[in-house]
Amino acid sequence: MDSGARLDEEDRLDWLRLIRSDNVGPRTFHDLVSHYGGIGPALGALPALARHGGSNRPLRIVSREQAKVELTAARAAGVEFIALNEPGYPSRLKMIEDPPPIVAVRGSSDALSRPSIAIVGSRNASAAGVKFAERIARDLGEAGFVIVSGLARGIDAAAHRASLATGTVGVLAGGHARIYPPEHTGLLEKIEINGAAISEMPFAWEPRAHDFPRRNRLISGLSLGVVVVEAARRSGSLITARLAGEQGREVFAVPGSPLDPRSEGANGLLKQGATPVTEAADVIAAIEPILGRSIELPSAQEPSQQLLDASGAEPGTDERSRLIALLGPAPVSIDDLMRLSQSSATNVRGILLELEIAGRLARHGAGLVSLL
Repeated sequence: MDSGARLDEEDRLDWLRLIRSDNVGPRTFHDLVSHYGGIGPALGALPALARHGGSNRPLRIVSREQAKVELTAARAAGVEFIALNEPGYPSRLKMIEDPPPIVAVRGSSDALSRPSIAIVGSRNASAAGVKFAERIARDLGEAGFVIVSGLARGIDAAAHRASLATGTVGVLAGGHARIYPPEHTGLLEKIEINGAAISEMPFAWEPRAHDFPRRNRLISGLSLGVVVVEAARRSGSLITARLAGEQGREVFAVPGSPLDPRSEGANGLLKQGATPVTEAADVIAAIEPILGRSIELPSAQEPSQQLLDASGAEPGTDERSRLIALLGPAPVSIDDLMRLSQSSATNVRGILLELEIAGRLARHGAGLVSLL
């Protein structure tokens, strides 16, 4: 199937028809095409295969009209379908077992052709974890890497935001018309300026729980390596790390406090042999031999912090919960808490006073605090 030529419109519709038909996933798609010698013969064989296999109902085979509806709706939204045998299909994704036969892409196609590093982690991330994800994503981006992640809350979103200027790729669990979480639609629009969004799911597909592990294999498959910043013992990030190892990608983990449940998974990966990461240089040292060239790391610079003005209003329950979720055993600066919680200085300091009086807060030097 690897001809390297662009598909014509009729062939593209047939690719969509086959992968969208009932019980046809990437592996079955490849087996069908290999066995029958092409997309057309594979489509023609589906009804008989279902009967001989003992199906008690007619197999749903996507019609040309249905495929055309999806293709037209996707293009109206700026989404293009790229088949496995076409130029523009991500080269590293081709290398994984059972790659998606066709992917839906919008944004800058250049982002999918450059060397990539995935950064993943907890949705319920600590402020320290978010700050580290931002720093390493920014540094790796400035060193020439595209940052890949899953558009989730927490670590994923932090990595995307920190690499908007240098290029980042959001891998979707659902279709392009069903962004999850919905509040990241605006973030995805910013990603598309210098980066891209990619999905293997139908354009209007609503993501379900079992779609996220399937998405994770694309996150690792697009990348040279995966950095796990924070992950609980049972975490989707650990699935991404496992898939990365199976795909022959580098696996990195950021050491965390043994007292913080959000670090149990990352610390466990380190025990299993993952490469420890405390700065971008650790990732680059492992990736340089793979690329066969040296990589220049820019001088480290702290991002400017633009804090919200004090409002003097009493913090609400949601604001209090949001700030407490950012705290953990690792000390973090009050300035970072204000920036990441998007709360005013007055409210942040008020909430910290509440925690301190309740015996739940430890204050350290240089304006750092941690949760007891």
